[in-house]
Amino acid sequence: MEKRVIGIGGIFFKSEDTDALRSWYNKHLGIESESWGGVFEWRRKDNPDDVTYTAWSVFKKETKYLDPSKKDFMVNYQVENLLDLMAALKEEGVTIVGDMEESEFGKFAWILDPEGNKIELWEAPKNIQ
Repeated sequence: MEKRVIGIGGIFFKSEDTDALRSWYNKHLGIESESWGGVFEWRRKDNPDDVTYTAWSVFKKETKYLDPSKKDFMVNYQVENLLDLMAALKEEGVTIVGDMEESEFGKFAWILDPEGNKIELWEAPKNIQ
């Protein structure tokens, strides 16, 4: 089987008080973030010249971004060829949520695992990989 996921693209979770929680993570764990979140920079083991990022974001409890999942978190997995992967996942019967989106931040698509956890798949734009 070809490699599909190459890393963790982001960790997103809900909070009752986003400012207080971001402050706690900064004070006790040294995670710096702004209102939208923060990033960890890393290099790929199989290609050390490629610099990429893992996002870390705290969302307001009432966010709809994680819907239709009932969970308070979502993991974003970084992939290399999102278009081909989504075609394969569709053929395999995986539940797809919404339409793929593309922006200056890359390509994004969403699926559900068998337990209803929403998963975000991300192909980074070529300028940051």
